[in-house]
Amino acid sequence: MMPYLHDDMILTDVGSVKTPIHDEIIRLGLEDYFIGGHPMAGSEKSGFANSKPILIENAYFVLTPSAKVAKKKVDAYASFVESLRALPIVLDYHEHDIVTGTISHLPHIIAASLVNFVRDTDTKDELMKTLAAGGFKDITRIASSSPTMWEHICAQNQSNISQILGNYIETLNEAKKLVDAGDSQGIYDMFDHSRNYRNSMPNGSAGPIKRAFEIYCDIPDEAGVIATIATILASNALSIKNIGIVHNREFEEGVLRIEFYDSISCEKAVALLQKHRYIVYER
Repeated sequence: MMPYLHDDMILTDVGSVKTPIHDEIIRLGLEDYFIGGHPMAGSEKSGFANSKPILIENAYFVLTPSAKVAKKKVDAYASFVESLRALPIVLDYHEHDIVTGTISHLPHIIAASLVNFVRDTDTKDELMKTLAAGGFKDITRIASSSPTMWEHICAQNQSNISQILGNYIETLNEAKKLVDAGDSQGIYDMFDHSRNYRNSMPNGSAGPIKRAFEIYCDIPDEAGVIATIATILASNALSIKNIGIVHNREFEEGVLRIEFYDSISCEKAVALLQKHRYIVYER
């Protein structure tokens, strides 16, 4: 490759883990050209059929420059990312792998292991599967991700994930100690701290785990109600990705769950249904 490179060229990638490729770039002596790239976009679905024109719009696009690459190249790459309407952010590649290991790789492992735990401990007539509430499905949605992709990610970021997973297991053990001791104040503080930190997070979902653009709506048990709502939305050019009744609503509000393809459609649907006097809940 070296004979074909000139000073103004930039080499990049779009992988989720950065340390292995940076190590290879250093080994090959390509640091003057390489800027790692990680578009934090997409969903748990894979393949061309699940692509769309606005895939990286308003999503973070992490750049991990090599130590020897010129600043003008980093600036040029950042400008290119902005032209795609994505949000460039520059990180050291080691830091990138720790951050994404914590906020993306660990949650996927938790989701997959939690679903497998329920599967393995379910009753013979699959009561757990039947009664699984929307909240359970919300926190395990990413368990539907591509097994092949996550096998590769876990292998590539093995060291960081192992350390992060060990730290998280210690956190779970601390939670178990609170429950075992009946420590009411400690349990309250655990949920209070998590609620406050979670509520302080922006709703834009520009990070590695994609938000589901969904709303919940109270409806009476009458024939044609769902069709009426679908007609209201369709007549205003709002496409529904998924729609269905939430049968287990413990700790939740809203009888009907409606999912959209993007945030704009979701916001328009809220205003539209409220205009038609429906009670709408957002999460």
